[in-house]
Amino acid sequence: MTPDVTTAAAGTASLVQSVDWVAIAPPLIAAAVALVVLLADLFLPPARKPLLGWITIAGLVAALAALVPLRTGSRSTFCLTANPDACSYTADQFAFVIQALVLGGALLTALLSMKDTEEKLPAGEFWFLLLSSAAGAALLPAARDLATLVVALEVASLPAFALVGLKRGDRLSSEAALKFFLSSVTATAVMLLGVSFVYAATGTLHLTEIATRLADVPGQLGTVAETGVVLTLVGFAFKTAAAPFHFWVPDTYVGAPLPVAAYLSVVGKAVGFSGLILVTVIAFPAYADVWGPALAVLAALTMTIGNAAAVRQAASRAHSAVRLLAWSSVGQAGYLLVPIAAAAYSGDDKVGATVAYALMYAVVNLGAFAVAALVARGKPLNRLTDYRGLYAERPLAALALAFFLLCLAGLPPGIIGLFAKVTVFSAAVDAGLGWLAVVMAVNVVVALYYYLRWTAILFRSPESADEPSEAAGEPSGTAGTAGTAGTSEIPEIPEIPVRPVRSRVPAPLAVAIALTAIAGVVLSGLPQLALHFASVTLF
Repeated sequence: MTPDVTTAAAGTASLVQSVDWVAIAPPLIAAAVALVVLLADLFLPPARKPLLGWITIAGLVAALAALVPLRTGSRSTFCLTANPDACSYTADQFAFVIQALVLGGALLTALLSMKDTEEKLPAGEFWFLLLSSAAGAALLPAARDLATLVVALEVASLPAFALVGLKRGDRLSSEAALKFFLSSVTATAVMLLGVSFVYAATGTLHLTEIATRLADVPGQLGTVAETGVVLTLVGFAFKTAAAPFHFWVPDTYVGAPLPVAAYLSVVGKAVGFSGLILVTVIAFPAYADVWGPALAVLAALTMTIGNAAAVRQAASRAHSAVRLLAWSSVGQAGYLLVPIAAAAYSGDDKVGATVAYALMYAVVNLGAFAVAALVARGKPLNRLTDYRGLYAERPLAALALAFFLLCLAGLPPGIIGLFAKVTVFSAAVDAGLGWLAVVMAVNVVVALYYYLRWTAILFRSPESADEPSEAAGEPSGTAGTAGTAGTSEIPEIPEIPVRPVRSRVPAPLAVAIALTAIAGVVLSGLPQLALHFASVTLF
């Protein structure tokens, strides 16, 4: 190399960014495996398609394993050469917890979906879309500029639209996908408008630099900046299913394949809430007086509407259990909003309470959906009445579902649910939001009705035990009547009660129920494992 070339190379070296491959490994592995699955689907014969599911599970396990080196410390990459503190990707403790949550949620979703992809859903498309969405969801909590944040959000959301509508020929599935798509596109448009206003007022997209410049915005740009903050929050309110932007949730959950509904209820929420935390706490602290009261009102409205609608669903046992879980998830979203609102009023970072609560919610809600998937195998309508007598038929599944519901209600033995609610409640009280704490307490009591009602149904005697049985679809006594009239020479044969044969539980589904139940029990016995993350900060 000549001296001139060496000098030129040295002068341009500062413009070349090094990539921390360890930091970006979790979302990168998920994306790479998605491409592998897409290509493999082209060459595998139909009989070998189940192999794609196992490749997906192996890829998600590898992505989770890639988180191990990131469990301590903070690593950043894609930073500005002029300002090394302004980075586009930061793998800190917050990103570590949320990435573990979304990848773990995707892994459990894959376990729930193994049988469906063999019987009902196109395997190649399903696994590719699931991995693509998981890659975007894993990227988002580490994003530290608005461009990366929006791209990650859309990478997580766009495949989810297709997943919801993947039941071909199903009118409910198509309708659910359309509602989900239209609401999400509207949210994205509003959010992009807000981001453009914020960029116009600050001249930067990096969250840390936005925080600095919003604190000293020129007077003529103050209205633009405030409007940008509000519109960005409205966009995320759609993503988190906060009222009044929650209307798409019930129909989407009911129309989607059940594993996809479970995925949206946990991973979709984690994506929305992590993005909301990043923009409020890191980028918009100067406008805490704007987003703080707004989020407090949204939290109160969301938990009240969600729980009121869930009570109405539980009042009629013929209503869908999945729809009840959908309204329950709206109510739970209200609780998750409380610590974020509290962060605007307190000098301390309260968002760790949202992280701790999200961990509890993810485990037990995925477990509830796993048991719902088990029930749906024999009773596709999945009504509340279909759970009557579940303990007599499948005692372990009934006990697991009862435990999950008690965790969501915050009742023993679901200790982790109780402690998580206390942590959120304390965040509101410490921030001086006494009225919000009262609203939350009232809603927790209201929610006991539908959680306990569903739990009670599990242990009631089956309906068939209370009603006279009918043989072969004919009214009882037909043979006896015929014999009395002398019109039949066939002698009466006494009816022998036959115990119904239970269908075999697919191994991946059984593993999903067992994993969530074990995780819930461990967290209830050692709640500090989850509550430890209540102290997580973003500074």
